[in-house]
Amino acid sequence: METVYFLLIGAVAGWLAGNFMKGSGFGVLGNMVIGILGGIVGGYVFGLLGISEDGSLLGSLVTSLIGAVVLLFGVGLLKKA
Repeated sequence: METVYFLLIGAVAGWLAGNFMKGSGFGVLGNMVIGILGGIVGGYVFGLLGISEDGSLLGSLVTSLIGAVVLLFGVGLLKKA
């Protein structure tokens, strides 16, 4: 069941980040990948800043969303260069 929550959080975070950054999502699989990678990036960024999530569903979603937005922003910068 934990895996299902992980994928759902990834899908929602990726979808939200896609809508926030580009105005449209990337499909279910693309949203999951972006959200999962965003969770990794968000956890890393939060760790650097000394912020720890509380382990709740909302905390995981916020961490993944912020990481996905940072990821999409970085990819956008690299694409322009």
